[in-house]
Amino acid sequence: MFPKITTSDWENLVKKQLKTEDIYPQLTKENLEGIVVKPYYHNHQQYFPTLPKIEESTQLVSNYLEDSEDEIYAYLLNNNVENLTDKSIYIANKDLAEHIKIEDDNNYYALVDVLNENTASIDEVLAKELLSKGLQKSICVDIAFLQNAGASIIQQLGYAMAKIKELVENFGIEVMDKIIIKTAIGGNYFFEIAKIRAFKILFYQLSKELGIASIPYIFAETSHRNKSVFDEENNLIRSTLELAAAMIGGADVVYSHNYKINNPSDLSGEISFKQQIVLAYESIINVFEDAANGSYFVEDITQQMAEKSWQLLVEIEEEGGYIELLKTGKIQNNIYQHATKEQQWVVDGKIKLIGVNMFPKLETTKSIDQLYNSNEIKEVRWSEMYE
Repeated sequence: MFPKITTSDWENLVKKQLKTEDIYPQLTKENLEGIVVKPYYHNHQQYFPTLPKIEESTQLVSNYLEDSEDEIYAYLLNNNVENLTDKSIYIANKDLAEHIKIEDDNNYYALVDVLNENTASIDEVLAKELLSKGLQKSICVDIAFLQNAGASIIQQLGYAMAKIKELVENFGIEVMDKIIIKTAIGGNYFFEIAKIRAFKILFYQLSKELGIASIPYIFAETSHRNKSVFDEENNLIRSTLELAAAMIGGADVVYSHNYKINNPSDLSGEISFKQQIVLAYESIINVFEDAANGSYFVEDITQQMAEKSWQLLVEIEEEGGYIELLKTGKIQNNIYQHATKEQQWVVDGKIKLIGVNMFPKLETTKSIDQLYNSNEIKEVRWSEMYE
């Protein structure tokens, strides 16, 4: 039998190695989410059951490539493509969503958000039309652009739940089973795994309180926020880690944006898609329901995220709901406050981007004030201030 190692034994060893009596300031890493990350874990107070996903294996989605029908099962479409059979089709364009002809031998999903943050309103005509089309998932709750605008993970989750609540109030509880969540996965690997897991807990909890028990359908894409015009190869590395986090977290669908910000080509698009192929067929991480289940660290931050996001939802509801807070500008300002603080971390080097703020090739060209507006939610890449 191995001797039992106590917390004091561990602390004394680390004190000796670090040559200090006060070890925790050195072992604690600050983050912008307000999540407490411990330097080590030896137990966890709450274990979540395995968090399920709807798709048995995570679907790998590609932009349409000519003559690729035999190799690719799922496409993201901005324009109509005829004669597709036995495919999953994700419709990313409003006009296409309104006019596409539904074929019985395909599965269709709408990635068009009917709640417009710019107008602080729901497009009820579009929503009812999409609901009438017989799509597998017809109502998209888009929080990907919130991530790309600089919203915190807690804001992304809390605002997603508040948006869902608005949709239920407008279209009834049945809409829960027609919702597809579109989220962007950032570069904070374990936090992003926990984000997807926390969202599943929140969605299920809200559905239970509304009288049903639903599992969310999650479409996860790579983030724009941490990508750079220069050092495109680093974009590939970042997006590979994001796709891995999405698969391990339990997303139903993954999609990789083109790693070239400027002058994307068919070849760079194909390479971006094939990142998913490597992860799925070489690493085989797209087949698990909840691969992170049982990790003390991931379980702990999942729980913290779920609790903080639920509290944010409660606060939003107490203040009149998501749309009302959009009208007052509070949502926009809250995202602005977090986004600008995050951008300052990039400036200070607390958030590290190789080739941008570490070993940079360029000097700053734009200020934070030039990039952000407290009255508007808009996508901003960190590296834009250097380009």
